[in-house]
Amino acid sequence: MKTFDELFAELSDKVAKADQASSTVNYLGQGVHAIGKKLVEEAAESWLAAEHETKERTAEELSQLCYHIQCMMIAKGLTLNDLYKVL
Repeated sequence: MKTFDELFAELSDKVAKADQASSTVNYLGQGVHAIGKKLVEEAAESWLAAEHETKERTAEELSQLCYHIQCMMIAKGLTLNDLYKVL
């Protein structure tokens, strides 16, 4: 189990190391457009899970949405503080 902040630190560290074996690094290399498409997809899947599936499935979909949100933040050079200032 990890927190939102811990996930962001983990992803940021992977990107800083530019490890080409990292799926996150490769994903971020696809750019904002690709990340945006996944954000929309995961948001829809989260909504559908909330409407038609279990709490556990909904949590799983929402966790995937959080991952893609954080990837977009990193791609755009945003920090957690940038997000928290407007939350």
